Amino acid sequence: MNVSDIMTATPVTIHKDSTIHEALEAMQDLSCHHLPVTGSEGHLIGILSDHDCRKALNWSHLWRDDWEDDQRARSVRVGRIMTPGPIVIEPDAPAAEAARLMLAHNVRCLPVIRAETLVGIITTTDILMAFVNAQRTAQPLITGESAGM
Repeated sequence: MNVSDIMTATPVTIHKDSTIHEALEAMQDLSCHHLPVTGSEGHLIGILSDHDCRKALNWSHLWRDDWEDDQRARSVRVGRIMTPGPIVIEPDAPAAEAARLMLAHNVRCLPVIRAETLVGIITTTDILMAFVNAQRTAQPLITGESAGM
């Protein structure tokens, strides 16, 4: 199984000059936790997570009622809080390599790049869903007998 089999293709991106508020709105609308960040020429320059936003706003959680009218969320630019130069992976790489990179670098997503163009994003959720789907067609990890039942 390759990254391209389980990634989200053509992900929504956010520009580095957008605000945290705009990023959080996009994340909420998309039900996602990460946005690739693009620069002036549209190239990938970073990744933004909901964790980055919480950290920048000094919050332990992100309730819309809190950030909707927060002046900091409306003034701080994504480019100031993103993770620059994220670790990336190619779409033809094995999904297991994406999982290995995420574990090795303690990240929850990887932008997927082909020839310097963002073509997708793969997250830990994508990998877990692929694992669960693969287990449906294969033998279960734990059966009643092996679990001592």
